[in-house]
Amino acid sequence: MDGRNHSVVSEIVFLGLTRSWEVQLLLLVFTSVLYVASMTGNILIVFSVATDPHLHSPMYFLLAGLSFVDLGACSVTSPKMICDLFRKRKVISFGGCITQIFFIHVIGGVEMMLLMAMAFDRYVAICKPLHYLTIMSPRTCTLFLAAAWGLGVIHSLFQLTFLINLPFCGPNVLDSFYCDLPQLLRLACADTYKLQFMVTANSGFICVGSFFILLISYIFILFTVWKRSSGGSSKALSTLSAHITVVILFFGPTLFVYTWPHPDSQIDKYLAVSDAALTPFLNPVIYTLRNKEMKAAIKRVCKWLVIYKKIS
Repeated sequence: MDGRNHSVVSEIVFLGLTRSWEVQLLLLVFTSVLYVASMTGNILIVFSVATDPHLHSPMYFLLAGLSFVDLGACSVTSPKMICDLFRKRKVISFGGCITQIFFIHVIGGVEMMLLMAMAFDRYVAICKPLHYLTIMSPRTCTLFLAAAWGLGVIHSLFQLTFLINLPFCGPNVLDSFYCDLPQLLRLACADTYKLQFMVTANSGFICVGSFFILLISYIFILFTVWKRSSGGSSKALSTLSAHITVVILFFGPTLFVYTWPHPDSQIDKYLAVSDAALTPFLNPVIYTLRNKEMKAAIKRVCKWLVIYKKIS
């Protein structure tokens, strides 16, 4: 199509989650509370791990990395969604839309890699306890974190290459509350059926592959714990159950959206809300409620903050 005969899209219009004022008010309260709670909980975990010597171990280092990623996960789409609930016309600039897509895929890629790193950490701790500190050295943990961010950025940039040279000259309305690549491709003034299939297949393959790797890993670890009748087995099972719950919460909505996409389905929207607002909130709750050391560390941090506030 000749781009000279069409105006270039400068902004994207969202239709939002619903047109019902009552449902919008409910969503406003729900998402606002979850956003504040998610930010508070994840900041407390990162701060506790960074400042408390009792938490200077590989498991908590990776947990702090996951909480840092969750801070981004709940900040990429939630603030915009909350603000748009007040607005009749919900818009985002085209550049802002691309930026949102970039960070969504970076964060998704990093979180998948960190969950696999945490599974490996639990495998070494339970199956090779005598070599744990040697294998999970500070250098190894740093490499895991660097690899997670590196692969996350590469994955996101690879996804965005599908948008290069595509003309966006007409439709600019998305039946959603945020930008994602499959949705944006449908607005291009060109035949993007093959590109949509490639994007969905790429993200779907990564999600399914990562999920099955994690599933097999945890089945193997659980089998190892079951075979051993040591005194620490109950603690190991408690830790593993927390990890498995987080994996299911993260991969459940993502797998549904990218392996069974429904362009006009309302389910995708509410699963996206769960991924953007609920999962980052539940992650710190699950890890802190199941972990005595983390709860004690957070209590110490809160006491220190109260004392500091009184002094200042």
